[in-house]
Amino acid sequence: MKALIEHALTNMSLEPELISEILDYGRLKKVRAGQLIIGPDSTSKEMPLVISGILKVMKQDQDGNEIFLYYLEGGDTCAMSIACCIEGKLNRFKVLAEEDSELWMIPMAYVDGWVQKYNSFRKYVFDAYQSRFDELLETIESISFMNMDQRLLKFLLDKKQVTGSYVIQMTHQQIARELNSSRVVVSRLLKQLERQQKIQQYRNRIEIL
Repeated sequence: MKALIEHALTNMSLEPELISEILDYGRLKKVRAGQLIIGPDSTSKEMPLVISGILKVMKQDQDGNEIFLYYLEGGDTCAMSIACCIEGKLNRFKVLAEEDSELWMIPMAYVDGWVQKYNSFRKYVFDAYQSRFDELLETIESISFMNMDQRLLKFLLDKKQVTGSYVIQMTHQQIARELNSSRVVVSRLLKQLERQQKIQQYRNRIEIL
């Protein structure tokens, strides 16, 4: 397994010395689909680096309502957890496994030193910030400027893009929760997309045409 992780780190163009330290101080964590990795109102002790699988980042309000923000794929890390750790703040988000995934957990205690010591790691962290910032802007724009039917279609297409599958294994209620909408509204709009021949619905799954 360490050989696989070393290969993944090498593809990220990290210095050999840094790769050695990441392998020495990190640990493998296997998670099942739906498993909570980082919870709201918690502190991040480790930085998850996605080796395989997909994670999703959600924002939760005080009433427990949630909205989907973005996905993390192979080679990605959660930039927000790094920021919260460095600033000593509680997380205002949660990270869940979208599917069975393998993560390399890196202790946050080493992250600040690596940012200062290794140019490649500093660039990796800054690139992660930029990527997540761009995705958050897309989310804000979709909420502010898109109609609900456009948001729903974008959500389905993003899901297809990240999973590589035209089949979305989700219930109407699950989709509604991630879009912070109601099941009735989502069901009506999915029916509309089906009439437009953009999707085909089955029990607990949707096929993008």
